[in-house]
Amino acid sequence: MLEKHTQLAVEKGEMLPLMEEFYTIQGEGYHTGTAAYFVRIGGCDVGCHWCDVKESWNAELHPPTHIEKIVSNAKKYAETVVVTGGEPLTWDMSQLTTKLKEANLRVHIETSGAYSVTGTWDWFCLSPKKTKLPVDDAYAIADELKVIIYNKHDFIFAEEQAEKVNNKAILFLQPEWSKRDEITPLIVDYVMSNPKWRVSLQTHKYLNIP
Repeated sequence: MLEKHTQLAVEKGEMLPLMEEFYTIQGEGYHTGTAAYFVRIGGCDVGCHWCDVKESWNAELHPPTHIEKIVSNAKKYAETVVVTGGEPLTWDMSQLTTKLKEANLRVHIETSGAYSVTGTWDWFCLSPKKTKLPVDDAYAIADELKVIIYNKHDFIFAEEQAEKVNNKAILFLQPEWSKRDEITPLIVDYVMSNPKWRVSLQTHKYLNIP
């Protein structure tokens, strides 16, 4: 159980349950291949059965960290910071993004969009999940729609999500890693037949980097 003053700081977004932070190459979506500092925030109740970071789900396992420390670490390494999770929008991102932008950093987010949008983002990657659909604001501001394909039915879900997102969002289909050998050929065929979509791969896993 957190002390009362720490709990209050977390609720205000002055502290966040930090799982990990690291400098690496963006492996997925529109910015694949570019350097970025990743900030992984703990806490998620969306519950994707194929999630590859289930250890992020329980926020209580990850120490509340002052956002000033996160910003200080990030600006040592990168011009771009990617906030991910877990589900980062579980928490108020307003103060973190303000501090990051004051440090002249570009600020990206990867989110399911299941919670109210807080913070100011230079790039908003929306990766919706069937278990808890995005809020309307997330569809409206998404720069990128990235749908994970685990089975054939997910193509139907992807099209449903594409109908909801704004018309400037770039559309990606990404195979779920454990089924990549089975699913990737299906995605390739689908994109060739439906060229509004692009293929996204988890290239960092092929490169064996974080």
